[in-house]
Amino acid sequence: MRTFHVPVADQATVEKIVGENIASESRLHTDESRLYFNAADAFAAHETVHHTSGEYVRYKDGRAIHTNSAEGYFSIFKRGMRGNYQHCKEKHLHRYLAEFGFRYNHRVKLGYNDGDRAAIAVKNADGKRLTYRQPH
Repeated sequence: MRTFHVPVADQATVEKIVGENIASESRLHTDESRLYFNAADAFAAHETVHHTSGEYVRYKDGRAIHTNSAEGYFSIFKRGMRGNYQHCKEKHLHRYLAEFGFRYNHRVKLGYNDGDRAAIAVKNADGKRLTYRQPH
């Protein structure tokens, strides 16, 4: 899972982020948002589910087409922001997104436990200053 804070989520911005972060041989599954209008040209396939008509999963050639994984992640993020953190300035939003992305990518279902997550987090902090201010 990768998440990005963007000041304006317009088609050009979303296309740039999607193009830079998803391999062209991927099959992209989205909702019917117009932000992904040109995605079919950039990927092996672009398939959509139409939430407005009550469709949340569709099966095609034995494969499930859905956006449930992304929606599940954002549900966890929103609950965490309301329940744990409650206040977040926009200038710090990228930090919260990085934390939730790290936890989601290192969850129990993927074979990680609390000790594994802690060890990876400490290893990733090696050599980094953990301050907001730059040293003088």
